Amino acid sequence: MEYLEFELPIKDLMEQYQTCSLVGEESGVDMKLACSQIEDKIIKTKQEIYGNLTPWQTVQLSRHPDRPYTLDFINGITDKDSFLELHGDRAFGDDHAMVGGLAKIDGQSVMIIGTQKGRTTKERQLRRFGMPSPEGYRKALRLMKLAEKFRIPVITFVDTPGAYPGLEAEERGQGEAIARNIYEMTQLKTPIFTYIIGEGASGGALGIGVGNKVYMLQYTWYSVIAPESCSSILWRNWNHKEDAANALKLTPNDMLKNKLIDGIVEEPLGGAQYDPQAAYLNVKQNILHNISAFSKFSEKELVDQRQEKFINMGVFKG
Repeated sequence: MEYLEFELPIKDLMEQYQTCSLVGEESGVDMKLACSQIEDKIIKTKQEIYGNLTPWQTVQLSRHPDRPYTLDFINGITDKDSFLELHGDRAFGDDHAMVGGLAKIDGQSVMIIGTQKGRTTKERQLRRFGMPSPEGYRKALRLMKLAEKFRIPVITFVDTPGAYPGLEAEERGQGEAIARNIYEMTQLKTPIFTYIIGEGASGGALGIGVGNKVYMLQYTWYSVIAPESCSSILWRNWNHKEDAANALKLTPNDMLKNKLIDGIVEEPLGGAQYDPQAAYLNVKQNILHNISAFSKFSEKELVDQRQEKFINMGVFKG
């Protein structure tokens, strides 16, 4: 387990706990009481740290290198061997930063789409750190249209620092691809449920983020721009990223307060990386609940509810 700078007190206690356990095993001395006291202190320290996170610390936690990514969530919530990944946009190529395919969750057929980061250096390059290109968004739209054809619910997982900003992406119509997805998702005649499972930055996130219900996991962020990019625009450097994070109101609590999301999915204390299975279960239960609730909606009601939801986010003056 890797630890962020503000998590170092937890790291020190964990090392003490491991040393205590090891001494007990090797010496035969009963160290249960001492280990139990350290364990209690670990829990208390975690509660103090994670209960008082700053917005910037929340951003850092959403990027934790051990945090589960889209494919981890897919494998964690779907029935065994049911996920069938589908590839290509049928126009240019296959974008490895955007993954998707058919699956079953407790026997319920779904189409799951999400942005995927990489673990190793080679995989990060392949997936461009989870930044989709135009063919990625067009692949996502193709899969959504396929789901609509068979009236299968669409589940989207968002974890991206933004759409890929390379010259080739602009040449192939990055802006148009994202705008097309947003438009088409407002019209899609099947339920869409969106989950921010890590970073949710800019149009890169919104390109698969127009859902009947939008949720954020507890230690994630969602904003029009990343704090570092905001700082570089306003202050010409990244030194004010913490100020930017505070001003952007990007935490789950801020987003819920401003009625931009529908709810927060609880994570294990400190983040999904501490207990991925618990995080998967919470997301799975939320998905199944929404699928059941929206199964009673007609196609028109699904579209009207989704459009009304996003229209209500704006303020209009006559």
